[in-house]
Amino acid sequence: MSHLEKVMEFNREFVDGEEYLSYNTTKYPDKKIVILTCMDTRLVEMLPQAMNVAHGDAAIVKNAGAVVSHPFGSIMRSILVAIHSLGAEEVYVVGHHDCGMASLNAEELLEKANAEKSTVDTLENAGIELKTWLTGFDSVEDSVRNSVSMIKNHPLLEERIPVHGLVIDPGTGKLELVVNGE
Repeated sequence: MSHLEKVMEFNREFVDGEEYLSYNTTKYPDKKIVILTCMDTRLVEMLPQAMNVAHGDAAIVKNAGAVVSHPFGSIMRSILVAIHSLGAEEVYVVGHHDCGMASLNAEELLEKANAEKSTVDTLENAGIELKTWLTGFDSVEDSVRNSVSMIKNHPLLEERIPVHGLVIDPGTGKLELVVNGE
């Protein structure tokens, strides 16, 4: 049985057993916060526990490294939607130690992706700077500060919205304050 078939079989049992009932909540975050964090598997359950965030408390946005790489990309759009449509009143950017984005090497990633030179040339000729786009960061703290700054200085974000920056240890859950947005 393929993984997809296992997922679909489990889902049928989940729905038939009405296990979804314990997850019912509204789309509005109860604690009125939006969290941008990394997609790292170690954070899936640990981060909410470490921040005392229960189901329904927060809008959570995830991407590689908890990085806002462009002020008008999908990450920033998601944050703005959480604030202006879902009622979030605070933003938390939470990076983590031992992140896969730390020291990410564009050349190595392109090699692993089996990207042919003609494809790379086509993308770069279209204005996509792959080496910049696929480069990670050296300091998680600096990366968090940069994302906080990009969010805080966005023209569609009201000045009254605090944007905080934290770093979590994925082994212990310990949070370190990098930027106090108050």
